[in-house]
This record gives sequence, C-alpha cells and structure tokens, in this order.
Amino acid sequence: MITVMKFGGTSVGSAEALKRVANIVADKEGEKVVVVSAMSGITNYLVSIVDNPLTDLDGILEQFATKHLATAAQLFEGETLDEFRSEFEARMAGLRAAIEADRDDPFYGDAVVSQGERFSSLLLAYVLRSMGHKSVALTSEDAGIVAVGQPMSGSADLLNTATGMTMKVKPLLAMGVIPIITGFYGVNSQKRPLTFGRGGSDYSAAVVANAIDADMLEIWTDVDGFMSADPRIIPDAVKIDEMNFGEAAELAYFGAKVLHPRTIEPVRLKHIPLKVKNSFKPDEPGTLIHHLRKSKNELLRSVAAKTDLSIITISSAEIAYRPAMVARIIEKIAEINVIIYSISTSLSTVAFLVHNNDVKITLRQLNGLSGGDIERIDVKNNVALICAVGDNLLDKCGVSGDIFSAVKEAEANVEMISEGASDVSLNFVVPMNKVVEVVKILHDKYIGVIE
Repeated sequence: MITVMKFGGTSVGSAEALKRVANIVADKEGEKVVVVSAMSGITNYLVSIVDNPLTDLDGILEQFATKHLATAAQLFEGETLDEFRSEFEARMAGLRAAIEADRDDPFYGDAVVSQGERFSSLLLAYVLRSMGHKSVALTSEDAGIVAVGQPMSGSADLLNTATGMTMKVKPLLAMGVIPIITGFYGVNSQKRPLTFGRGGSDYSAAVVANAIDADMLEIWTDVDGFMSADPRIIPDAVKIDEMNFGEAAELAYFGAKVLHPRTIEPVRLKHIPLKVKNSFKPDEPGTLIHHLRKSKNELLRSVAAKTDLSIITISSAEIAYRPAMVARIIEKIAEINVIIYSISTSLSTVAFLVHNNDVKITLRQLNGLSGGDIERIDVKNNVALICAVGDNLLDKCGVSGDIFSAVKEAEANVEMISEGASDVSLNFVVPMNKVVEVVKILHDKYIGVIE
C-alpha cells in the first residue's frame, strides 16, 4: 500500500512539531511519500522579499538561516548536525541566487517564494534518518513534478508528472526509502520553478498521489477535519466523519479553509481516497473523503461562507443575446487573473462576484472594452457568498424554498443566487453584516436533519 502524506506549515513549524511528524510517518505501514510545506511564516517572509525592494540582503538571509539552524540545533548534534549544515549551506546559496536574480524576469517570484519547502523537506528527512529510517529530501525538480501555466498560478501536467515520478520516485520506494518532496511548485518546460498558488502544497500532494497511483492521500494539518460550519461562527459545529469528493470540493472552494480547493481533482480522477487529519491529534480519525455517496439522506452536511466579496453588474442592451460580448468580458477579467466566484445573467445585465481587493483592477480592465457596448457598471461591495452543501442537494424537492425561508427569518436580502452548477451545493449572496445570522439559522435548522 502506498500512502502520500502531506504536512502543512504549522505541522513542520518547530523542532517539536517535526519530531511529531517524523513519528507519524514512521508509524505508517507500507510505502510512503511525504510532501511538505515551508515552515510556518517562511512563505510570507519570502513573499515580502519579492514585493519590497531589497535593502539588506545579508540581514535577510541571516534571519532566514537563523530560524532553520536554530531548529536543527534542537534536533541534531555532532556529525549529523555538521552534515545538515553542509546541505543547508548549498540550499542557502540557491536562495541567495534566486533573490539576486533579475526582478523583471516573469518567473522571479516563483523562484523566490518556492525556496522555503527546500529547507523544511531537508529538516524532516534528517529527523527520519536520525531515527534510523532511510529518507531523502527531493525538490520538485528531483521528483519530476511538471508544471504548466502562468507565473505564480501554475497547474500540474499530470501525464508528464506521472512519467517523471515513475522513473524518479518509485525506485526509491522499492528500496525502502521515504522521499520527502517539496510542495507548492513544479517545474515548467524551461526548467523554471512555477508555483501552484498560495496553499498549493495540498494540490502538490494530490498530484503526487495521482502520479504514483497511491492507495491513500493524507492531508495532515492543524484542524480535526471538515466541520459542519466555521467553529468561529458556530461554536458547537461538529466534525464531518465522511463526505464525497463533490461535497469536499464545494466546501474547500467556497470558504472552508481545511483543504486547498484544487486538491480534490487529481485524486478524484483516480478514485484515490483522501483523509484530512490533525497532526497534533494523530489518533483522531479526521474526515474521510472518497467517491462513494452516503446512504444517509441528510438535508445539509455543512454551511460555509466566503466573505469580503463584491458584485459587479454590467448593463448593456439585450446582452443575453450577445454571447460574444459576455465571452469578451470574461476573457478580459481572465487576463488579469481575477477569480470570478459566481456569475449571473439577465436580458440586459451580467453580474459576477469578485473579491473586494480585485474590484479596482477589474473596473480598469473593463473600461478598456471598446465599442461603447457597456452602458453602465455598478458595484455592490461587502457581500458574502453562502454555500449550503449536501449530497444530491438539488434532487431534494423543495430544499431551495426551505433554505430561502430560513434566510428570510434572518432578515437577510439575497443579492444573487447560483443554483444548478453543482448537484451538491446551493450558493447565494447576502450582505456581509448578515453572514453570522444566516449561517447560524441554516446550521440550527438543517445540519444533520434527515430528509
């Protein structure tokens, strides 16, 4: 049995945490591959280097090195520590080279922000070796993870990654070696690092699981699993023991910060089950995600909310009969890598949902449309997208009416509705100041209720 185990930044964020992770890995039976994020706080630190002019490179590198070497000093001693320092210095040289490279290079940001995982993977490999296990730290280049796409927003080339990892990783498993692979990025056709977006190490792990035909993917994080709602809103929210891929994908995309939204697809393609587990409570069962449907006909499984959004409404005569214009609007927004969370059309308007921070750049882009096709653009700021998730939700008679009746009880106006795009969710937009009330009333009325 092959298990891919992914550990996030808090799970590898200290010497104590690394020991805990090493024990979890060592206790796992069968062949295993580990994917790691950078230590907590490191990626943010690297992003700040990319975003701000350099004033004291030596000071920056010293601060970076101190965190990792202090952790190593708590874990190793003698020859082991000396060997670690030698490999560490080689990686530090790579970090310096990445930072000192041409900032006008479109892949400059990818090269810098992907450095953190190279150090956390080295630390964990050395911890496992100090415990008597055969382990090796592999960069994404070493492992054969192939990426395509634009800077800072790449995707994995699953077919070529499978070919590369079959040659580079599977032989290590056959020799009883535990590979520790850098998450967060792959390598494009120019042999340049290409990151998968913030939080992309979850996605990396799913790509690895797909590539080596793993039997299980485990995402180890600092929470117990998927919950019936955000515990900060619903203190008595309960953990969901089991859910299908569709439910997990909707919750991850629309607000649940348990799993990166892109994690599901690579494992769903091969029906590889996924577990979300808490590295600080390894004996807890977590949440199991797979392709099977639950037999229990619950009305709702969970309610999530994505906040800090805005509705941009474009008015133009009979826009519904001008599909080329709608396509042009979407293409213009795609050019600036702005995510559209929902879209709705009528005879004379098209409305779409974006993050508050993306409104200004989106308006500038739309103002560049030629031909006077747009009559007016209106913006409604500070709204939230509510995602009500349940298996085969839209096949349940009257469920939409029940949900919107509950929203009415919260005295919340529904600004926009998205129904039918997925059979496991009903999504709608309410004002930000009504989010807590809406989530609470839906949770109290419908979570766990058998239809």
